[in-house]
Amino acid sequence: MKDLFSVDGKVIVITGATGILGSAMVKHFAEQGAKVVILARNEQMGGDLMAEVKAAGGEALYLKCDVTQKQMLEQNYADIMAAYGRIDVLINCAGGNMAAATVPPEKTIFDLDIDAVRQVVDLNLFGTILPTMVFVKAMVEQGQGSIINIASESALRPLTRVAGYGVAKAAVVNWTKYMCGELAIKFGEGLRVNAVAPGFLLTNQNRTLLTNPDGSLTPRAETILAHTPYKRFGEPEEMLGTLQWLASDASKFVSGTLTVIDGGFDAFSI
Repeated sequence: MKDLFSVDGKVIVITGATGILGSAMVKHFAEQGAKVVILARNEQMGGDLMAEVKAAGGEALYLKCDVTQKQMLEQNYADIMAAYGRIDVLINCAGGNMAAATVPPEKTIFDLDIDAVRQVVDLNLFGTILPTMVFVKAMVEQGQGSIINIASESALRPLTRVAGYGVAKAAVVNWTKYMCGELAIKFGEGLRVNAVAPGFLLTNQNRTLLTNPDGSLTPRAETILAHTPYKRFGEPEEMLGTLQWLASDASKFVSGTLTVIDGGFDAFSI
C-alpha cells in the first residue's frame, strides 16, 4: 500500500527557512526525501543550511529572498522551475515582530508606533500573500499542491503586548480560509491551503522576552506556562508531524483548516 504520508520526491519551498522553525522543517523534509528550496534573506545562513542538508545526503537549493518584494519572488520562482520544474508544497514560514509594534506594560496604546505596525503586517501578512500569489502558479498548472501558512497563538486570542503581530497573524488565518475556497472553486480540488498555529517555543524572536540573561524564566514566561497544561514550551520538532500530514496525500480532503500545536494552551482557562 502506498505510504499516505510520503513526501519523497516532492519539491517543498519554505520561506523564512533559516530561523529555528524553518531550519527544522528544511532538515526534516530533506531527510524524508523531498527536494527542499530554502528561501531566506541571510545568504550566509542559507548557504550553510543548504550545505548541511547536502552533506547529510539530502537535496536542497538556497535562494536569497525577501518575501515582501514581488519582483525578487518572481525571480525565485523562475530559478525553482528551472531547477526542478514544479512546486508541490509552499510553507509560508517567514515572519517576525518588532519591539516598536508592541505595547509593553509601562506604555499604553497611545505609544504604539504605527509605522512599526505596518512593517510587521507587511512582513507577516503580505509576506504570506505575495509568495502565495507567485508560487501557486506552478500548482495551478499542475492541478495540485499544498500551501501551509504559519500562524500563531496570537491569531486565536489577543495576547498582551504583541498588538501588530497578533493582528497580522489573525489576518493570515483569514487569508488561509479565503484561499481555500478561492483556489478549489476556480482551479480544482487538487489545491489545498491550511495553517498551523504553533504554541510557545523559545525562538530567536522571543528568547529575551521569555528568559533572563541567567536562563531563568521571566514573569511573562511563567504566566504562559501557568496557562499551558503541558507546563513547558514546545520544541520545533513537535510541529513536524502535522506539517508532514499537511504536505502529503494523507490530507487530500483537508483545506481551510487551522491546526493548533500548543500543549493545550488555547484549550485551557483555569
